[in-house]
Amino acid sequence: MNMITPIDASIAPNPCEEAADHFIVVDGKEVAGKHVIIDLIGASYLDDEVRIREAMAECVKECGATLLHMHTHVFSPNGGVSGVAVLAESHISVHTWPERAYAAFDVFMCGEAQPEKAGAILKRAFDAETANINVILRGEGA
Repeated sequence: MNMITPIDASIAPNPCEEAADHFIVVDGKEVAGKHVIIDLIGASYLDDEVRIREAMAECVKECGATLLHMHTHVFSPNGGVSGVAVLAESHISVHTWPERAYAAFDVFMCGEAQPEKAGAILKRAFDAETANINVILRGEGA
């Protein structure tokens, strides 16, 4: 996994600004974007802050998003990690419970980004037995 360097948010283009109202069309519906909820079950390396940051950076790149800032925090004594990658397109967040081999990822992106690609990346990065993935269309009817 390759780390990507965050860009200066003050000069970052916002891909969602390309559309006049920031919405996209998915299956004939106008929506703000896709919100992908990913639960990793039977996962490893969930106390490895570097691996988590690298996996989130890979998701940003492969989903076609723009990283503005990433912050993670390790909790003691269990080593669980919480973090967020702030994107021009929205965000990726994570909370891990290494003692339960469980991680909860939240991937929300607008514009042409493809957040649905994140599930396979994260399942592989953490050797998860199962990745439960739910996609929610945000802003429908707004």
